Amino acid sequence: MTGQASELSQRRARRVLLLIAGIPLGMMLAATVLWWAVQQGYVDILGSVGTANHGELINPPRPLYDFVFQHEGVAETLWEDMPAKWRLLVVQRGEVCGELCQQQLYQTRQIHIALGKDFNRVGRVLLGNVGTASVTIAPTEGVVDTPRDFPTWLEQQHVGVTPLTLAESALDKLVPETLDQPGQWYVVDPAGWIMMRVADDLHYKDVISDLRFLLKHSGG
Repeated sequence: MTGQASELSQRRARRVLLLIAGIPLGMMLAATVLWWAVQQGYVDILGSVGTANHGELINPPRPLYDFVFQHEGVAETLWEDMPAKWRLLVVQRGEVCGELCQQQLYQTRQIHIALGKDFNRVGRVLLGNVGTASVTIAPTEGVVDTPRDFPTWLEQQHVGVTPLTLAESALDKLVPETLDQPGQWYVVDPAGWIMMRVADDLHYKDVISDLRFLLKHSGG
């Protein structure tokens, strides 16, 4: 009787160990399946969780990993080459970063800073003809030599922004709204999907509310 009880106890212990060992594996498998379903568009996380978003959701989201960019003169830079983060995406069209372009860069910088402890989970990207563009800026009192070279100005005024160059024809396909409605920028999820657009006149507190919601309900 004692031997049977011991054998039964050992079986129970083995089952418990197998169950404990299987929990992480099951969670990893479930996460992989969920991520695949999101990538394929079968699952809408934002729709499932629910959000009183102030920005306009883009449906369906647009993938950035279909495009090849240039970064600091290096060709064939892919979106997935960058660390996986939420990104605030400003689009610069034409050969000059004028008042609107500079306003959007300033706005996204202030919103990024205002995220506080979540600052490092978010990055900023400027997408357009960055490599050869120039910048038009108003004279500042006391400043004699104001840089007109756009990459130099961007590096000085907006530390941490990732400038990516993409042809105008590709921009037309990726962000067609900016042709007729340039006063907006975008939010990109950590997987590289453009999923929200933000109007310039949207109050910054509303934008921060949207971003905090996204960060809270994501692991990215």
